Amino acid sequence: MDRRSGFEAVFLDPVGQSVQQRWADAAMTVAFEELRPVSAFPVIPGRRWGPGLWWSGTTGRHVAAGSNAMRTQLMVLDRDPDVTGLAGRPVRLLWREERGRVRSWVPQLFARYRDGTGLLADCPSHPEAGGDRAVKAAEAVSAACEEIGWAYRRLAPLHDVLAANLKWLAGYRHPRNAGRPGLMPAVVEAFARPRPLIKGVEAAGDPIEVLPVVFHALWHGRVTADLEAPLHERVLVGPAGWSGPGPGAAGGAR
Repeated sequence: MDRRSGFEAVFLDPVGQSVQQRWADAAMTVAFEELRPVSAFPVIPGRRWGPGLWWSGTTGRHVAAGSNAMRTQLMVLDRDPDVTGLAGRPVRLLWREERGRVRSWVPQLFARYRDGTGLLADCPSHPEAGGDRAVKAAEAVSAACEEIGWAYRRLAPLHDVLAANLKWLAGYRHPRNAGRPGLMPAVVEAFARPRPLIKGVEAAGDPIEVLPVVFHALWHGRVTADLEAPLHERVLVGPAGWSGPGPGAAGGAR
């Protein structure tokens, strides 16, 4: 890739018109997190999960997702308190190779951080996904992001247990699961010191009413548990920022 030729960005403006401009200028002025996909996610025959929409607890809006792997990474970023915006495929990057051939790539995911910087990312289902073309594109997009102080990553698939826990908690991300007034503070107080989940739930009130609030609090980081281990009624839950007991400790809690 010849960096001297620069990078160009192609995206859709708010009324759906295609716009092309210098990448560095677009990165400074365009709110990519508010744009629709610059191109549709492909539908691949035989896949069990195709394109869809993810409702973001961060933005209160839907984000286009092209695969189960991407939806999982959206869950991770949606829980990150430093993330303020998310979008699926909002920009295509163009660049010219040394021999003059124009190349392009559309990263699957964009995240805006609280400090104003951005993340472009792809969400492969396995490390070799996309082959040599994806590897070369990753090098180019990384260089484009580095020039403006952003980041590009190929996000590795999550461990099955962590992915399953996030999927479960994501079902309680909506504000309606915060409970009646006063219940969330009671839940936070119940886990001011680490204790088994069911013990804290019973201390806060009726489990039928309290459990959704606890799961909502776990999603938003108001309380904390080791999500690398399976969630169950005796898993240890502690206050925000608590690092957890380590593998195997929850099973023996009293």
